[in-house]
Amino acid sequence: MQHGRKTNMNRRQQRPAASFAARSKPWSSNATRPEPGSHNAQRNYQRYLELARAEALTGNTVGAENYYQHAEHYFRSMSSDRGAT
Repeated sequence: MQHGRKTNMNRRQQRPAASFAARSKPWSSNATRPEPGSHNAQRNYQRYLELARAEALTGNTVGAENYYQHAEHYFRSMSSDRGAT
């Protein structure tokens, strides 16, 4: 057992507050969900691409990959919507 030795293993790297504030959106408790459609899919695709790029710029590769995966989902939704018409 080692006394007096501090380790940084349990410390999390602090993220800048601006990156969280930039992506947080105010949601109303009585907001209605948008109807599915290619317009909403395209808007969400663009939104998640922007969020992914912002995370990549801050160096958060895990967060960026998460947003890129969300964007890919909406990209596929747009592709399937076009094929259905």
